[in-house]
Amino acid sequence: MNKTKRKIFKTAIKLFSEKGFDNAGIEEITAVSGVAKGSLYYHFETKEEIFDTLLDSGFKLLENSVEIKFRHRETAEEKLDAIVLILIKIVVLYEEFMTVVISNSLAKNERSLKCQKAISDFCKRIEAVIQEGIDNGEFKEGNAESLSYLVFSTTYSTAMYRIKNNNEVTSFEIYDDYIGVLIKGLKK
Repeated sequence: MNKTKRKIFKTAIKLFSEKGFDNAGIEEITAVSGVAKGSLYYHFETKEEIFDTLLDSGFKLLENSVEIKFRHRETAEEKLDAIVLILIKIVVLYEEFMTVVISNSLAKNERSLKCQKAISDFCKRIEAVIQEGIDNGEFKEGNAESLSYLVFSTTYSTAMYRIKNNNEVTSFEIYDDYIGVLIKGLKK
């Protein structure tokens, strides 16, 4: 992504997070980013394309991070542990991204369906790890699909707690508290 496109992209994420997608206009994105409207349209045909790029880029980062961490993990517990840490870090480092995704997933429109699908696809990854743990006897019997959404939503909420407390709580403190409860609850 070149410098101008990145500037547009970062400004759009910030405005979508603060004002909501519908309330952040192209004119405001160009004004705040200091980029001419023609430059914005050179890089993105529509505001919706900016949103789609945000969604795709964010979840690719999440997936790539999981892939890298999984290379060094053998057990389902180790893999779930890695997923939780990655989710916490993503929420903390990319708070605006997660705010846009979560807030837009709750509406009833095409954008919300895209967000729901991205979340669902990632939760399938978590579900597979939980099911692996159930199948190999590491975790208690349970509904792996339901538990995957519980892991995703609870991780998001827990990391938001850190943000609410003005980052006075470290990501690792949240992780230690959260993983202790989560893993203890799932383990046989």
